[in-house]
Amino acid sequence: MTDTNADWEKRSLALWAAIGDCDENAFVVLVDRLADELPPGNAVGLFERASARDSTGHPDLALPLYQAALGAGLLGERRRRAIIQMASSLRNLGRPQDAVDLLTLELDGEPDALSGAVRTFLALALVDVGREREAVAVALTALSEYLPRYNRSVARYAQDLTQNSA
Repeated sequence: MTDTNADWEKRSLALWAAIGDCDENAFVVLVDRLADELPPGNAVGLFERASARDSTGHPDLALPLYQAALGAGLLGERRRRAIIQMASSLRNLGRPQDAVDLLTLELDGEPDALSGAVRTFLALALVDVGREREAVAVALTALSEYLPRYNRSVARYAQDLTQNSA
């Protein structure tokens, strides 16, 4: 349960649209104030707090909040965004294998508008752990979904990269 309403969501979107217009610390304070309108421990509020810290260069502060949001039952698109953003934070904190593990599990999820983002951040983490061929294959697979032509060819070539590397 999110305990948000259309007005709260509209104000949240407006705040995020204005992130570049205010000081980083002020932005975090504004997000915290908005999250304070939700019940304590609310998954959406925890996610928004994590995202604000992550977006202002504090992945170390964001990570436990993402974990708490997921533990509190974050659902839908925000849940998928939390996985992606948490994996990026893990990578930025020098834990790329944890990011690979998290995003690899996420690949098994139902495809949606964020599937390309899952693959993109997985490719970055794979490079960090020394699995460059696999990273290129993952990135090409993501890209193949958006090409106006050559989709099947690019996807097949991406698969060949990992099958023919030994």
